[in-house]
Amino acid sequence: GYHLLVGKVDPVQLDSNWNLDYTIGDLDSAVAMATAIDNGSVDQLIDRLRPQHPFYSKTRAALARYRDLRQQGGWETVAEGPVLKPDMQDTRVAQLRQRLAASGDMPGHDLLSTQFDAEVEAGVKHFQRRHGLDADGIVGKATLDALNVPVQARINQIRVNLERARWVLHKLPNEFVLTDIAGFNVSYFRDGSLIWESRAQVGKPYRRTPVFRSQISYLEINPTWTIPPTILKNDILPRVKKDPEYLRKKNMRVLTFSGEPVDESRIDWSQYPGKSFPYMIRQGPGPQNALGRIKFMFPNKHLVYLHDTPSKSLFGRTARAFSSGCIRVENPFRFGELLLNAPEWDQGKIQAVVEGGKTTRVSLKQPVTVILLYWTVSTDEAGNVIFRNDIYNRDAPVLAGLQEPFHFRKSPVLKP
Repeated sequence: GYHLLVGKVDPVQLDSNWNLDYTIGDLDSAVAMATAIDNGSVDQLIDRLRPQHPFYSKTRAALARYRDLRQQGGWETVAEGPVLKPDMQDTRVAQLRQRLAASGDMPGHDLLSTQFDAEVEAGVKHFQRRHGLDADGIVGKATLDALNVPVQARINQIRVNLERARWVLHKLPNEFVLTDIAGFNVSYFRDGSLIWESRAQVGKPYRRTPVFRSQISYLEINPTWTIPPTILKNDILPRVKKDPEYLRKKNMRVLTFSGEPVDESRIDWSQYPGKSFPYMIRQGPGPQNALGRIKFMFPNKHLVYLHDTPSKSLFGRTARAFSSGCIRVENPFRFGELLLNAPEWDQGKIQAVVEGGKTTRVSLKQPVTVILLYWTVSTDEAGNVIFRNDIYNRDAPVLAGLQEPFHFRKSPVLKP
């Protein structure tokens, strides 16, 4: 019961920035457990202690299916060799057929055929979509590697994500925005229903998008962008050093920390980034702005937020870890309209303000919770299990914690 309520692994021990802890407000759960033991209704109580969210129940069902697969022997590997393509004849295609049939990606007949026909191609594409791969129907290295991940590794991946669910899926608010970092996706829920969803671009592996919870309080149309210190030092200053026209090309200005303009011609750029830069650099609003035409603000120490982007072509990629930590969303005007939830702020009005060019802040009537999470497993509406690449290598520490003997968390579970 303890593990179902708060998880076995303490996320605070894995991530010092963690602020999503669920705590039990009183001893009701402990009393309920004692009562259930006395009257023999422990099973019913256990069901109630699990996160009451569709993600959890669907992922538990996926775990059961993959454990059944393990009981049946799992699947055989597909041998290394040349790329397998439609219309090929190859003895390895029979292995491919058997592998795809084992995981339910294609029907289980003609399993000894060596012909890469349309049915095999459809099965490969189905498998690729379930594993975050480009669905081209061709078995190259990335697809072969995913095919040959053992069933036990997939079971472990599912277990890790069930643990993450136990950390955060209790007592969610009626309205919240969920950013799935490893899934490159942002979803908006209201009254238990999904009302908006968008592809997203997240932080590169060396500039990771953090996991935390906050509240969106306002949005800004035609935003400026004050360059964060890390990006200023590692990206902007080296570019200015190489190209004196870089700031002008990118609509950027050098300012004092009180916002006063600085004569850039008097700055000795050769000293930077080796020396501490005594100013800030701000990019003006417009089509080149790194935040696009609208940003969605929520307080956090990471200087991370949701925003539009001029790099829209990158949404067409399957893996989308391209940003410096912020979350770029594909359909930001519709998102803004839904967040504001006011007739005077429809997409047409937002677009009109954009065209006016003036930086405009609009506050939400009520702040909306935003949760940034990291899921490497999910399920789709058809019940298919979706596996994602562990882009930040966060699964292994959780799995290691799950393998340890029982122990109580170091961080508090009961509210004081």
